[in-house]
Amino acid sequence: MQLGMIGLGRMGGNMAKRLARAGHEVKTYDPGVESTAATLAELRDQLDAPRAFWMMVPAGRITESTFQELLALAAPGDTIVDGGNSNFRDSQRRHAEAAERGVAFLDVGVSGGVWGLEAGYCLMAGGEQDAASRLEPVFRALAPEDGYAYVGPSGSGHFVKMVHNGIEYGLMQAYAEGFEVLEKSEFDLDLHEIAGIWRYGSVVRSWLLDLLHAAFAQEGGKLEQIKGYVEDSGEGRWTIAEAIAEDVPVPVITAALFARFSSRQDESFAAKVNAALRNQFGGHAVRSAEEAT
Repeated sequence: MQLGMIGLGRMGGNMAKRLARAGHEVKTYDPGVESTAATLAELRDQLDAPRAFWMMVPAGRITESTFQELLALAAPGDTIVDGGNSNFRDSQRRHAEAAERGVAFLDVGVSGGVWGLEAGYCLMAGGEQDAASRLEPVFRALAPEDGYAYVGPSGSGHFVKMVHNGIEYGLMQAYAEGFEVLEKSEFDLDLHEIAGIWRYGSVVRSWLLDLLHAAFAQEGGKLEQIKGYVEDSGEGRWTIAEAIAEDVPVPVITAALFARFSSRQDESFAAKVNAALRNQFGGHAVRSAEEAT
């Protein structure tokens, strides 16, 4: 099957390679990487109608500008797939805009990271079921066995991926907190070894634990070369916002997101307020800024 892949970064580039290995004909466009096409218009002309375009670009302005340019070039019957981490509300809007021009739009959540080339990608597709069925050979080639599902109408693919990433925040934070307790203990523990044995037979075994074991092997058990500064890419915030709208308590995901915020503070103003208040009402000693350094 033919496909136009737009964006050849860590995910898109490996996805194009996996599809080519499976026998699909992949045309590519990325202004920063060697591609088969120099422009989106040229990419369109390299594909036979009805065309299938797959956007694998960062969520936000780049996705929006790419979608709008692509929509102007596409013909009725073509399909546009957004495989990035877009907000599902944006995907619903884009679906409506595409439908006005007779173009199908699929929002496909993709999980797999840099390991997807060999292990495959978990795919969660939302949008027109007919369009998803037409592209199922592509989805099946990208996913490992049982790793693909059509999950529902427009927006549902990115909604499911959003919640997936919110869960990911909580799982990562639980491992992080547990290993800090181990690291601070009175025992001289080999964290690399512990992460290793927990991968076999343990209730907490998982792929994330496999990756942590690999990180300890690469960076050392104390992770001395890594700064504890953790970014977030939006999905955790969106998950919490939707949970609030649904009156669903998500304390673990919320705490995990706030822990990421805390990791970016060199000095907490809230902690300063707490220290000042304890001094005011109880005469508790405070440390000066000079003492802290």
